[in-house]
Amino acid sequence: MSAAVTNRQARVRVSRARLARAVERALTALGRAAGDVDVLVVDDPAIKRLNRIHRGVDRRTDVLAFPLETPGPSPLVGQIVISAETARRQARRLDIPLATELDLLVTHGVLHLVGYDDRDPVEARLMHERERQILSTGRRQPPARLWHGLLDSPPSVSVSPMSP
Repeated sequence: MSAAVTNRQARVRVSRARLARAVERALTALGRAAGDVDVLVVDDPAIKRLNRIHRGVDRRTDVLAFPLETPGPSPLVGQIVISAETARRQARRLDIPLATELDLLVTHGVLHLVGYDDRDPVEARLMHERERQILSTGRRQPPARLWHGLLDSPPSVSVSPMSP
């Protein structure tokens, strides 16, 4: 399994190694330990542009997931794009470390890559419970406020097919 992490923004410090570990933890928990995921960290204007191009939504978001859709088995699961600036704002709002928010966004993105969908409230609850399980693996329980507002508001994460 591998996670290739590329940081294309300079405003927010992120640990590429920690993001890669978060991907690996999620893939292992989901039984996809041999999978490969690309993580791209961008700024707000870049994620807003991608959101507009791929979803037709002209606003920024925190994370986008682009699952790989191929006719046969492939080790590549897909790509996750995260806005570091949005993650930082969300972490400050919830009074949690930025690294914890990024762990959640990566985990959430990986769940989307393997087929989880949070557009339906029931499915969203199942998805967030799976996030809690994954983020609690081998370490202390993440703060409950990490999920504050996620079940009461429309999902901010989307699943889109990868562009060529």
